[in-house]
Amino acid sequence: MSFKNEPKRESCYLFGPYKSNERMEYSLNELKNLAESALLEVKGVGSCILREINAHSYIGSGKVEELRDTVKELGADLLIFDVGLTGSQIRNLEDEIGCRIIDRTMLILDIFASRAQSHEGRLQVELAQLKYMLPRLNALEGSSGRYGSGGVGMRGPGETKLETDRRYIKEAILSKEKEIADVKRHRTESRKQRKMNVKTVALVGYTNSGKTTLLNTITKAQGYADDRLFATLDVLTKKVWDNGVHYVLSDTVGFVSNLPHELTYAFSATLEESADADVLLIVLDASDKQKYEQLKVVLDVLDDLKCDKNKMILLYNKIDKLTQEEILDLKNDFEFPNIKISAKSNDNIDKLKEIVRSKLL
Repeated sequence: MSFKNEPKRESCYLFGPYKSNERMEYSLNELKNLAESALLEVKGVGSCILREINAHSYIGSGKVEELRDTVKELGADLLIFDVGLTGSQIRNLEDEIGCRIIDRTMLILDIFASRAQSHEGRLQVELAQLKYMLPRLNALEGSSGRYGSGGVGMRGPGETKLETDRRYIKEAILSKEKEIADVKRHRTESRKQRKMNVKTVALVGYTNSGKTTLLNTITKAQGYADDRLFATLDVLTKKVWDNGVHYVLSDTVGFVSNLPHELTYAFSATLEESADADVLLIVLDASDKQKYEQLKVVLDVLDDLKCDKNKMILLYNKIDKLTQEEILDLKNDFEFPNIKISAKSNDNIDKLKEIVRSKLL
């Protein structure tokens, strides 16, 4: 008899240093979901309120000592901060706490990098990683890793490794931006051609709200869907013929609060699918305690994209997880219609399709 050894999951401790306790619980819960989506074992969660940000380590020396003791006691491999850290802060914290440190942006970038499948998706993630990395190279200043730092045989016009790395990253950023601009132009032309012949409907919403499951239910497609954050990153587009109405249904990348600006820019070509759609289906996980905070994140992004509210329909998804009383308590006072559905159990899907048809006719 043989036994297959499962790879050991990396363990982590989550820490949120905040300026106030507003949205603290929500942000930490989201970080926990992100960590679990990255297949990390969460050993514990902590937080503190900061009077001021410490330039050396973001938090004060007393809190650094507490974290060192906590991480050691729990045996965590990784400490994840729910804020953005500079390269020097990461280096200083690693030296003082004695474990690997990453910030929220690094965690999200890691998840995106592991999930992107298409050429466009990988391009967008690579660009975001490069833009995140560039300003953090300064943390390496003064290190010993230099090509022309002096000594016999090392004098002359040689560039330092840091300067070479910085130039390489800048050139790579320009190259990726050019490729994404080409993708964007191609996507724009495709949309123009498509809109001449067929209407478009876009699924938008917070990650893990059930968008891909809904696309599969409506189109009978087999798009990958899983109950975790950012299960899919690449745009899924399917044709729909419904009682004489023909349209294209697109599933765009999900939103998350405090999305790193590097990713917001990199995915702009994808998000523009939403702005140009004839109907916007905003998919919300009705069973999530933070659903209204999540809806605000989505609406803020759509507002930035200048999306017309007349195109919007709010879908309270996953009502199969709610009691009848909880369903009746769902808010209805929006500037656009809403409908309560379950993509998984097919509840009210026919009614939804009817509403979409009426919007497109």
